[in-house]
Amino acid sequence: MAWGENRWTIPVSPEAVAAARQGRWEIYLTPTRPVPEAWFPALPGCNVLCLASGGGQQGPILAAAGANVTVFDNSPKQLAQDRMVAERESLDIVTVEGDMRDLSEFPGESFDLIVHPVSNLFVPDVRPVWAESFRVLRPGGALLAGYNNPARYLFDWELYEQGILEVKHALPYSDAARLSEEEKRRYLEGGEFLEFSHTLEDQIGDQIEAGFLLAGLYEDYDREDDNDALSKYMPVYVVTRAVKL
Repeated sequence: MAWGENRWTIPVSPEAVAAARQGRWEIYLTPTRPVPEAWFPALPGCNVLCLASGGGQQGPILAAAGANVTVFDNSPKQLAQDRMVAERESLDIVTVEGDMRDLSEFPGESFDLIVHPVSNLFVPDVRPVWAESFRVLRPGGALLAGYNNPARYLFDWELYEQGILEVKHALPYSDAARLSEEEKRRYLEGGEFLEFSHTLEDQIGDQIEAGFLLAGLYEDYDREDDNDALSKYMPVYVVTRAVKL
């Protein structure tokens, strides 16, 4: 799916920002279930890092609710969406371009909260993401992270889009290994991104290995209008809350 066709590139509405200013807000890290309110600290004055979270969605809502928000993403287009909403709504949002695996831009213990939607499928190794998140969080801070269930990557993608589930790929899956150099070039030039699956051991176990305490977990499905073949049978996303003690 090209950049402009993805729901995660569509910024929040003025009405959602106005409601957040009145204390009525929610954010999504996966398509259908909002993050539980109990997972958040008090937002006024809270220093929040929206990690690989550009697109003008989570960041503006949290800023309108009173948080000091930094949006960090490697996509200039996604960061431009956050800047557009910030200007439109007179919000104070800092945007920084960079790789989610390298947060050296920030000193240790800079943030009280990290929100990380389903985006680490674009890096081959998630361990640096968790290690850097732990480093920049203050003690007592939390990392709220969404990611794919790795089972999504078992199947033939062309058939999957037709609603047919036919096992084809061994896990962990990698576009970089599957595609030829010419196919990868066409992917990137067409606005697509290379994807990588990660085991649940990498996603959850390596958060714990980085020093986090796992404090919450839920699963989610794709929206019905996405016609996701596997989502008809099982949750295809996981969201965790991990705390730095």
